[in-house]
Amino acid sequence: MRKIILKSFLSPGDIVMLTAAVRDLHLSHPKQFLTDVRTPCPHLWENNPHLTRLEEKDGDVSVIECQYPLIHRSNTEPWHFIHGFTQFLSEKLGVPIRPGLFKGDIHLSPAEKGWMSQVQEITKEPVPFWIVVAGGKRDFTIKWWQHERFQKVVDYFNGKILFVQVGEKGHEHPSLKGTLDLRGKTNLRQLVRLVYHAQGVLCPVTLMMHLAAAVETRPGMPKNRACVVVAGGREPAQWEAYPHHQYIHTNGALRCCDNGGCWKSRGVPLGDGDEKDKPENICVDMVKAGNGNGTELKPTNALGYPREQWPHLLPHCMDLITADEVIRRIEMYFKGGAIEYLNVNQAQIAKPITERT
Repeated sequence: MRKIILKSFLSPGDIVMLTAAVRDLHLSHPKQFLTDVRTPCPHLWENNPHLTRLEEKDGDVSVIECQYPLIHRSNTEPWHFIHGFTQFLSEKLGVPIRPGLFKGDIHLSPAEKGWMSQVQEITKEPVPFWIVVAGGKRDFTIKWWQHERFQKVVDYFNGKILFVQVGEKGHEHPSLKGTLDLRGKTNLRQLVRLVYHAQGVLCPVTLMMHLAAAVETRPGMPKNRACVVVAGGREPAQWEAYPHHQYIHTNGALRCCDNGGCWKSRGVPLGDGDEKDKPENICVDMVKAGNGNGTELKPTNALGYPREQWPHLLPHCMDLITADEVIRRIEMYFKGGAIEYLNVNQAQIAKPITERT
């Protein structure tokens, strides 16, 4: 059996895709490989049946720095992110790897599935809930949607959906009123367990959409979890979208993303010396959010738009996505009958909790 250690120090969303590649390697070549990993996200590998503890110093162990160069062809060719690591490993190992399930490979133990959810610890009763991510990493501001629009969505479903707001401490996640606030209160494994219990997910293109697909649903729920993704035009839709998600993109609606995604990093320069501040990584079509006519704001200083204007600026591709459209996509899951709104008793339980924010 060939022994390999796979290394990747990319973001957690990328590591979820690596879990799929490891699964598909073993399904394609059973009992031919022993694999171990070195990533910054050990929580994503817990209970994984495809891992064997290996040491780099052993002479018969190969170490592979994992990449997904396929991304550079994603704008014009029909590939999904899930193919990225798989194709890379296939070439490195010299064996064909057949993509398997259309999702990452996250495993929960029977004990974890039996535990009370973090939400139920607060509500004391089982109440269906949606996870909402209304922000993101400060170094990739181009993915942010307007906070006021997230708030409008939450307000619209008041009494119908319990939204649980999450977000990593140190990232940009402004508080949403009317939600159960768990920002900064979950580690990565707790987040996985929270997703297991979640009825649905609302987020931009981020780790949460990959977990929404990768983490199995509870008994009695649909086979695939409801998820609405506010995507815009940064990534080509075919590279990111999952079949059962409502992936709201604007590819083709603007000249800057009329041939896939723009792959820009920031809406405005941050002046932090990061390469993401280079002109080629800055959005070329920023607008004043909510002005309705796409009027561009001109930069007013060397660093681009003044800091006080940032909350009121959006990439044009994100500005085209209205709160009403996001509401419609969420409603679709309920109108179709896949899931149900809170009943009267559940709404009464949720009300005092959400009124705290």
